[in-house]
Amino acid sequence: MTAIEEHMAIVEPTFSGALIRPDDARYDGARACHNGLIDKRPALIARCHGSADIVDAIRLARETGLEISVRGGGHNVAGRAVTEGGLMIDLAEMKGIYVHPEARTVRAQGGVTWAELNRETALHGLAVTGGQVSTTGIAGFTLGGGLGWLMGLYGLVVDNLLSVELVTAEGEVLQASTDSHPDLFWALRGGGGNFGVAASLEYRLHPLADVTGGLLAYPIDAAADVMRFYRDFTRQAPDELTMHCALVHAPDGSGLKLAALVICHAGSPADAERDLAPVRAFREPMVDMLGRIPYPAVNSMLDAGYPRGALGYWKSSFLSDLSDGLIDAALEQFLTTPSIMNAILIEQYHGAATRVPVDATAVANREEGYNLLLPSTWLDPEDTEANIAWTRAAYEAFTPWFRQGRWLNYFADDEGMDATRAVYGPNYDRLVEVKRRYDPENVFHLNVNIDPGA
Repeated sequence: MTAIEEHMAIVEPTFSGALIRPDDARYDGARACHNGLIDKRPALIARCHGSADIVDAIRLARETGLEISVRGGGHNVAGRAVTEGGLMIDLAEMKGIYVHPEARTVRAQGGVTWAELNRETALHGLAVTGGQVSTTGIAGFTLGGGLGWLMGLYGLVVDNLLSVELVTAEGEVLQASTDSHPDLFWALRGGGGNFGVAASLEYRLHPLADVTGGLLAYPIDAAADVMRFYRDFTRQAPDELTMHCALVHAPDGSGLKLAALVICHAGSPADAERDLAPVRAFREPMVDMLGRIPYPAVNSMLDAGYPRGALGYWKSSFLSDLSDGLIDAALEQFLTTPSIMNAILIEQYHGAATRVPVDATAVANREEGYNLLLPSTWLDPEDTEANIAWTRAAYEAFTPWFRQGRWLNYFADDEGMDATRAVYGPNYDRLVEVKRRYDPENVFHLNVNIDPGA
């Protein structure tokens, strides 16, 4: 009997979830994450049903010397949720969601996705800033900061986070909030998975049922005008309006290239009509899918572009503005992209998300501007080399316009201290101090890692 088997024999009788070995019929499904490019084989998968299971899984991993990874929704493009040869703590079946309508709060377990959370909160006409692709898990998205459709009006998701039930490297179960372990709670709001396993998270909710959302698409030969209009218009955009600009392909598989404005206005119908009047007057779109829809619908309108199992490789960085030179570069790069699922996406970063002091949470970027994202996606493994090469080359072509700052959850294979410091900025040293207190041995290192020895 191996050391792993010996320790499993101790844990298994009381483990309420499942300890899944490589010879288990459930193994391949359990180890798979959203990005089909990731193909790692853990030695053991601990599919947890609650905090006690997480405690046991951490203890088992530490006593056997196994590396730990943590899977919430499994959506992270870098595949850090899966360890090669270690123990994966799997929260996929931890789906509890508890809405408190009078208090306007919700607590949800670490395996919940945004589609699931939005469905429950929408029953009460409530919402919080969430993922722009609804299949994203709430835990990793939140710990990374949480950029979404409501950030202009209500801030990032971490600005609405009230508490986290966290299991530490020592197996302690802590309730982190502004009143309990405030240093840890500060770090959890943007510091990623560096400090433990988020068993559940509690959010502040806001009254919101329907929004004005959808997209307007234009022919690619109008793309330069669309992007310049987008730049000028968003400089004065109200908090209620979050608008992204994208160079995309038509979803019918034809490969037709388009320029699109993707829109969510969280104000009243009258305010939305007034605020979007210049967009309507700009020019006639080829495709008009803009209207009054439930918030969960706008939060899922991009899902089809990122199907589970598709191969993906992303890169991104922040921009202060959209210069004519950058717009020209974007069009030049997009015309050479090798996959009809690839896009160039410009995400507006403004409003309430930018009015929070830099040191109030671990999220370092609080400056108005844009995030440029290259969310490359393809289906045939034989196309992997070409798509990764295109993404890297396009990213390099945009570097003259990048400013300081990176978005943690968009990292693919970025490595090194410079990239990590670009994410955390002036908050990095304080994060190192918190890491030393709660995970001095760097047990949780499969992330954009904060090295406690730095």
